[in-house]
Amino acid sequence: MQTRFLCAFALLTIAASASATSFRDDSRYVARGPRTGYYIVRPGSVLLQQLGFQGAPFRDTSDPLNHGRGADVLAFRFNTAGVLSAAPAYIVQGPPNDFYMRRIGSFIRGRTTLHDVESYFGRPKQIEKRRDGFIAYNTIEVYNPFEEMSGGRR
Repeated sequence: MQTRFLCAFALLTIAASASATSFRDDSRYVARGPRTGYYIVRPGSVLLQQLGFQGAPFRDTSDPLNHGRGADVLAFRFNTAGVLSAAPAYIVQGPPNDFYMRRIGSFIRGRTTLHDVESYFGRPKQIEKRRDGFIAYNTIEVYNPFEEMSGGRR
């Protein structure tokens, strides 16, 4: 009886540690030049909180209510004059899309305006006011068919 308990406890400990290490946070800054670059950020990462993007309107594809559909987010911090004041962030759940990384990597801090960003990505889905300016969020609809939990019913 005691052996079974120890085996079960060891199995649960291994399973818990495996699930804890399965989330690999590879959030980082990608420098493209002296005033160009961007952040790749994973939802739930420490970097997301440090950058102040907790209000980003991303939707998790693994949520059973979304049926594999979700949204990644491009976040842009502007000063009160509407000029990019910090490096943009790409809040992404899966592999980042090269198209979006190239576009946000071309924006120049201190020179790019909200109008420039809107010409590439359209109007922001959400704007969050800050005392030093505002953050504009653009969403990117994503679909992961492996996380669609329809069970064969439609």
